[in-house]
Amino acid sequence: MAERHILSPGMRTQRPKSSLVSRVRRPLSGVVAVAVALSGLALVPLAAGAPGSTTKVRLALKRIAKGFDAPTHLAAPNGEAGRLYVVEQSGRVWLIEKGKRHSSPFLDISARVGDAPEQGLLSIAFHPRYATNRKLYVNYTDANGNTRVVEYRANARRALKRSARQILWVRQSEPNHNGGQLAFGPEGHLYVGMGDGGGPGDPEDNGQDDSSRLGNLLQLDVDRKGAKWSTAGYGLRNPWRFAFDAETGDLYVSDVGQESVEEINFTPRYSPGVENYGWAVYEGHARFNDKPLNRRGRLVMPVASYTHALGCSVTGGFVYRGKRIPAARGRYFYGDFCTGQVWSMRVRDGEATSHRRERFKVPQLVSFGEDARGELYLLSRAGSIFRMVRR
Repeated sequence: MAERHILSPGMRTQRPKSSLVSRVRRPLSGVVAVAVALSGLALVPLAAGAPGSTTKVRLALKRIAKGFDAPTHLAAPNGEAGRLYVVEQSGRVWLIEKGKRHSSPFLDISARVGDAPEQGLLSIAFHPRYATNRKLYVNYTDANGNTRVVEYRANARRALKRSARQILWVRQSEPNHNGGQLAFGPEGHLYVGMGDGGGPGDPEDNGQDDSSRLGNLLQLDVDRKGAKWSTAGYGLRNPWRFAFDAETGDLYVSDVGQESVEEINFTPRYSPGVENYGWAVYEGHARFNDKPLNRRGRLVMPVASYTHALGCSVTGGFVYRGKRIPAARGRYFYGDFCTGQVWSMRVRDGEATSHRRERFKVPQLVSFGEDARGELYLLSRAGSIFRMVRR
């Protein structure tokens, strides 16, 4: 994808207060150099749940594929061991099978997607019963910049374009803060993360509007005829990546910050109801503006956060549930797009514990992925796919 520049999964829209952060807001051609400059920063705990020190546990990365054009996501259906599906921003999905990429795309909708910096094909999710119903879902921004979630059916080698069925359309007022993640929850509902519509400071006040589809975490029972989208959470700025723990069903939402703070939010599977994640009244734990807080549901403060002294755009990951690295089981991994740094933690009783900085980095860390066995993958927007391994 030639000359498609992107600042990060959550492009900044307001001039930062420090010169350090202002450097990471340039187009991607300068991000790699900035990440190198930032890599020498000391990791200092800055708030409750902030990234801490390294550990003696030896983890590393193994590159398993390269040459992708601005990958944005990786996923795999249940039961398809040995298969990985890699999403490219330009509108293609590639199947890697037994370590080799197929010669033609699994899905190609490049003619339908928008090409602004934060737009394009952003994620894919497979129905929990994909093995029998062959249903999958993609989230992309169209040529007009609006969000579409579309259902497809597939055969063994490709998605069938003629089967396309749109299940969600949301008008986007700006070309950024599109969210983009799709994931199935433990109850079998499809979830989609929506950004606040863009612009500095949530100018349309979508974050605290639980009736809006912008700034919300939406859910749909795709198996129930006539089901409507509902709000599972709101108060989000740009939830570029979120994930459910494959074992417990707990939800981790990474929300890209604006001026100061990147955050990870945690919601247990058996939550009392709709959650308010605070934006734009709060950025992290700090008050962002004096607007009133919507009182519907429970206010959720971040379980972990870090300031822009350590990075610029959080990339949420997964709780590791694979078998190859027993010492990592139950740890939630996440990172930063600009520095490439990766951290991990455990959440116990709703609090971050054993928070540490990992010993590896991924340049332009745009997304994490999980295969059918629960093994963890990290994607560089520069085109490489890595698997986390035990050193």
